[in-house]
Amino acid sequence: MPENPNPQGKGLVPLLQGLDSHRLDRLLPPKKIDQVQMELFTSMFVLKSDIRFNPVPDRSYFLYQTDGRYKLLMVGPQEWTTPYRGRYIGECSLHQDRTWSMALDPAMTHDEAFMAEITSEQDKLQHALETARSVEDVLPVFEEQLGYNSRLLAYILGKSLGISMEMAGIRELSYDEAKGLLAHDTNP
Repeated sequence: MPENPNPQGKGLVPLLQGLDSHRLDRLLPPKKIDQVQMELFTSMFVLKSDIRFNPVPDRSYFLYQTDGRYKLLMVGPQEWTTPYRGRYIGECSLHQDRTWSMALDPAMTHDEAFMAEITSEQDKLQHALETARSVEDVLPVFEEQLGYNSRLLAYILGKSLGISMEMAGIRELSYDEAKGLLAHDTNP
């Protein structure tokens, strides 16, 4: 047996401490299916990047692409003393409800390969939503392919969106049923 059977320190205590730092103690707002779909897409796009730190809400982070991989960093493109070797994708923000938003760098909107990748990922999510028994089935629970911090944040994202969808009455509906409610909603 090795001297330290848990060299990375990823046992139960760090996991519980990580979960505790992301508790959703306040009332989350109800969200309609279009908002859930947009937030789920953006959040999962960000979370599929390499994240080697524990992001905190209400801060800006910066997404780069290096050697075909996305990396979320704390350093913005103007803060480097020597130019970063990857390309800058955009600025990302983690919100209190653990959803992410992203402001793309204007240059990225003209990058045909990147925009094709975004469209492909949106199509995959759309297909998953349309073929799932319920919208809830598409929410992240345990995303094995993600790194530790991303996996933890994806789990909390799924819980957060689930609570908001429950409040909106769409959690157990199919995507088409949830879209139908949106079409009949008279409130702006």
